[in-house]
Amino acid sequence: MWSTTRLFPLLLMLSLGLLTLWLDHAVRVEGGDHPAFRRHDPDYLVTNFTTTTYDRSGHAETVLSAAELQHYPDDDSTELTEPRVVQAKADQPRFTVQASRGKISREGDEIFLYDNVVLVREADGTRPEARMMTSFLHILRDLSLVRTDREVRFEEPGRWLTGKGMEYFNATRELFLRDDVHGYYEPGKK
Repeated sequence: MWSTTRLFPLLLMLSLGLLTLWLDHAVRVEGGDHPAFRRHDPDYLVTNFTTTTYDRSGHAETVLSAAELQHYPDDDSTELTEPRVVQAKADQPRFTVQASRGKISREGDEIFLYDNVVLVREADGTRPEARMMTSFLHILRDLSLVRTDREVRFEEPGRWLTGKGMEYFNATRELFLRDDVHGYYEPGKK
C-alpha cells in the first residue's frame, strides 16, 4: 500500500507540472498577434544626423539629413523629423527637398516625405530655378523620380502650374501633372 508520505512528493510534482502546462498555455498567444507583443517602440534614436551615398566614381550623389531619426525593429521602419534630401547626380540639375517629417524604406532606396514638402531644382545653363510644393512626396532615388498623388504647385519665374498627382523625372526634366491642371505662362519679351 501507498502511504501518504510517499504520495505527497509525487502529487506535488504532478501538481507543479500541471500548473506549468496551464500557465504556458495561458500566456502563449496564437501567432504572436496579441497587442502586448506588438509594441512599436524605437530601438535607437539619432539627432542631427547626415548620411551620404556615393556613386561608383566616389562622388557624393545623395545627402540625407534630419533633426531626428527613429528606427523601429518590429517593422524595420525608419521615421524622420525635419528631413532634407539633396540629390546631385552627374549631368542632372541638383535638387533639394525639405519636409516636416518622413520615412525611409527598409532598403533605403525610397523616401516618403509628409507635410510642408518643398522641392527646389537649382537653375542650370538652360532653365531657371524651379519650386514644387505639396503635402506628400515619394522619392525613388535610383530612378531620379519624385511623385505624389496629392495637390501640387510648380513654380518658375513668370509661370506656374497646379494639379493633382504628379511625376517628375529629374534625369530627363519631364514633369507630368495628372488631374485638374491649371497654369499661367508669361510669354518672354522679344
